[in-house]
Amino acid sequence: MNHRESGGRLTGAVVIAGAAFAIGAMLAGCGMPASPLPPSLNLPEKATDLAAVRNGDQVTLTWTMPRRNTDKLLLKGMIQAGVCRIEAGATKCFVAGSTQFAPGAEASFTETLPPALATGSARALTYYVELVNRKGRSAGLSNGASVTAGQVPGAIAGLSATMRRKGVLLAWQPDVQGAGPVEVRLVRRLLTPPAPKQKPTAGAAQAGAQKEPGGGLLATPAEPLERTLLIDANASAQGRALDEDVRFNERYEYRAQRVATVEANGQKLELAGPLSDPVEIETKNVFPPAIPTGLAAVGTAGEKGAGPAIDLNWQPNAEPDLAGYIVYRREGDGPWQRISPPQPVVGSAFHDANVTAGHTYRYGITAIDQEGHESARSKEAEETAPGP
Repeated sequence: MNHRESGGRLTGAVVIAGAAFAIGAMLAGCGMPASPLPPSLNLPEKATDLAAVRNGDQVTLTWTMPRRNTDKLLLKGMIQAGVCRIEAGATKCFVAGSTQFAPGAEASFTETLPPALATGSARALTYYVELVNRKGRSAGLSNGASVTAGQVPGAIAGLSATMRRKGVLLAWQPDVQGAGPVEVRLVRRLLTPPAPKQKPTAGAAQAGAQKEPGGGLLATPAEPLERTLLIDANASAQGRALDEDVRFNERYEYRAQRVATVEANGQKLELAGPLSDPVEIETKNVFPPAIPTGLAAVGTAGEKGAGPAIDLNWQPNAEPDLAGYIVYRREGDGPWQRISPPQPVVGSAFHDANVTAGHTYRYGITAIDQEGHESARSKEAEETAPGP
């Protein structure tokens, strides 16, 4: 037998093996039996999508049954499924029950927690499912699915909602059961139906849009139908929270529940109490803007035949519904008179040219919103108009 010694060198072993393969193929083609395969153990593939949810004192597991065994052959007949659970810190997986399903079925299992697991402090409880063949053998446990064991936090009582300048103030009765620190979840639902979508005209699109920093137009985002607000344990113990992310002239519904949390397998698990009775509120804007601050007055002499004037400036308000400002003036202890135009002053400055040289004036400004609510007057600023 000749062998090539250069480049792709072939060894005798490779040639022999290749020949053996060719002979085996010819024998098989001639009807001779091939080498027997090892028998299949018929082990169902492991479940890999096990999920667990606790509702009250019941835990429901869901998973998908496999269609094939570990040899990739289709399974036939019902498959036995054993369920076990292990508490955090324990070493043994306690048998919770068993059931059976057909291959490929959407499986579920519900267990009512025993009193020992439905009471006490919050702690992790992890479930597993083991699928076995008719001889009781399996390919191993499924992925773990964790819930929180322990006493469900008590229901929230006395939930109320009150409108404030900066948002909706939610209040409830603090927890006095001493079951440990818990958070409070507020669930807010928008009750005002959104306006039907219509194709806007060019003018309407311009009016209902905000300018982006680059100069483009950005449409005002729609109000979400449902949102949640999680109050930490320290704040929830005080029994109050302010929801600042609301819009005026909308109607909202609030419900609340206490939530205990625990860390397990690198994830945060919750143990939620029942939702409270709902409360509704309409966010009417009945609050005037904040009183303007920082008012200053500076007299200026007239130039090129113009008379004297007094310039005012102040710190701008930050209310999103601000319409502008109103400027008032008086001499001595006389009555206040509005000297700004009928429309509110948009900027935070005003030029008063209707003054007499040598006279002293006292100024005050107010802020007014788009619904006509006007603030109290600012602190006064005094200035004398300079002479010629």
